[in-house]
Amino acid sequence: MLALLLMFESPARSERQPGSLDEAYRIIAGKQFVDLTHTFSPIIPHWKGFTPEKVSTIYTYDKNGFLVQLFTHVGQWGTHVDAPSHFTKGGRTVDQITPKEMVLPLVVLDVHEKVARNSDYVLTLADVKGWENRHGPIPAHAFVAMRTDWSKRWALGEAAMTNNDAKGVSHYPGWSLPALRYLYEQ
Repeated sequence: MLALLLMFESPARSERQPGSLDEAYRIIAGKQFVDLTHTFSPIIPHWKGFTPEKVSTIYTYDKNGFLVQLFTHVGQWGTHVDAPSHFTKGGRTVDQITPKEMVLPLVVLDVHEKVARNSDYVLTLADVKGWENRHGPIPAHAFVAMRTDWSKRWALGEAAMTNNDAKGVSHYPGWSLPALRYLYEQ
């Protein structure tokens, strides 16, 4: 798992002021953190165009006094960020995205009960508007996530993730174009 480290320079107690990074850290540190990652392994579900992850041990406790493993996999493996360069020639790579751009307000559109009844459920503009009716307008520059609970299928393997019918057609939730347009344009 990769980690993002944020460094806060701690000012002298007499210099601490409301709105400082020190205050922001204390507030953030007191909140609940939810880890949305999944453990890497060669058998995790992945796009069939990618080869499975390879893991080899190159140093061991018994022989070397420490453990080091070599992991080989494509960049789009497991829980990851698709940088603009993944889809757009000349787009920015992950290292060109600043940490400040990666910290965003989070909006979770929870449709997991609808997905449980219909694996082909598509998040609608009505779902978005319903969230806004309950919580107010989605903040500018928010990261909008759809909660489907599809991730619970992860540990069950590729067949559970792809959810193919007898004809080999995959069935899984998605986003409607009107909902995406609204989120992007409004």
